[in-house]
Amino acid sequence: DYVFEPDYDLRSLNDLEAYIKENGHLPEVLSTEEVKEQGLDLVNMDITLLKKVEELTLYIIEQNKQLEEQLNEMAALKQRMEALEQLLEANNK
Repeated sequence: DYVFEPDYDLRSLNDLEAYIKENGHLPEVLSTEEVKEQGLDLVNMDITLLKKVEELTLYIIEQNKQLEEQLNEMAALKQRMEALEQLLEANNK
């Protein structure tokens, strides 16, 4: 649950993408090679996976906020465009 604390440092999606490209797996998740060499501690893996689910939830919430903002901006632009079209039509008469 500490992932949901205000001071949690959530990695940016760009940084996450760069990490995945460089390492071929999520941060804090063992690579296939590491699992083969060290084995898998299911309790720690469950904790890590829950953390990743919580981080994904935060990313989704942020993207939803951005989407809502974009939809509001599009609606405002649509209203402005319709008003301008009405002005143009009125001037052309």
